[in-house]
Amino acid sequence: MRVAFVGKGGSGKTTLSALFARYAARRGPVVAIDADINQHLGLALGAAEIPRPLGGMLTEIKDYLRGDNPLIRDAASMVKTTPPGRGSRLVRLGDPFFPSCRVAGVSLMVTGPFGEEDLGVACYHSKVGAVELFLNHLVDGPGEYAVVDMTAGADSFASGLFTRFDLTYLVAEPTRQGVGVYRQYRDHAAGFDVPIAVVGNKVQSPGDVDFLREHVGDALLTWFEHSPAVRALEQGRPFALGDLEPANLRALGALLDRLDRQPKDWDRFGRQAAEFHRRNALTWANRAAGEDLTAQIDPGFVYGPAVAAP
Repeated sequence: MRVAFVGKGGSGKTTLSALFARYAARRGPVVAIDADINQHLGLALGAAEIPRPLGGMLTEIKDYLRGDNPLIRDAASMVKTTPPGRGSRLVRLGDPFFPSCRVAGVSLMVTGPFGEEDLGVACYHSKVGAVELFLNHLVDGPGEYAVVDMTAGADSFASGLFTRFDLTYLVAEPTRQGVGVYRQYRDHAAGFDVPIAVVGNKVQSPGDVDFLREHVGDALLTWFEHSPAVRALEQGRPFALGDLEPANLRALGALLDRLDRQPKDWDRFGRQAAEFHRRNALTWANRAAGEDLTAQIDPGFVYGPAVAAP
């Protein structure tokens, strides 16, 4: 299952991504992906070092994923939305081609920060494109988890990346700004069949819960209370999941149980992969590549149990 953590900057989505990844690792293999421009997920997990950034190996990733797909001429003609087809190389969690490191029972992958060569001339979407390609070609099975810490706010709507998840958790503080980002995300996602659940954070009183319920209604799945244990984690002190307060451990359980109940909709993945590739091709990619990239869509390739088989 693939899950994204989104929300306002400073809402705590990186911390909750790290906590959830640790918790889910009790149930099955987890790949945690830092796709946030601030690149703090490794820090939250306690990583002493980070693996090679995906954002710096886009050409290698494209060459690897296109495999023997006859519809994709070369890596230069492959863009972030290019969907798999017959001959493409599909990947599983833990594929050794994608650099990762083990920390807290989780495999960590990172897009990487801006480099000197990027400053003033590049946008972060070029790096996040590596994550979109990975998810487009990922075949994940039951009890496997890809946990992605996304960029803040509604930035993920700059591409089809927001549709690449089985479930999206929007982390909201009990403030007008926090619930405002939820409304923005909900409205942008309307019509794309993107399941969204709200996770309250930094809750300090029953009144905070009432505020969230008033403004997000039934979308509120659970919430995290103010936590001295999490503060210790954020300050770099020794931390284990057992240090969490019982209510916050139950909240993690609610998140994992909700994700496990979410049906895997391969048909939606395939339909939207083609739709957003076509949109990008017609808007900018055809002009950049000098060819019709809509021809990369393989009408005979079907997402589903066949590709999900080992």
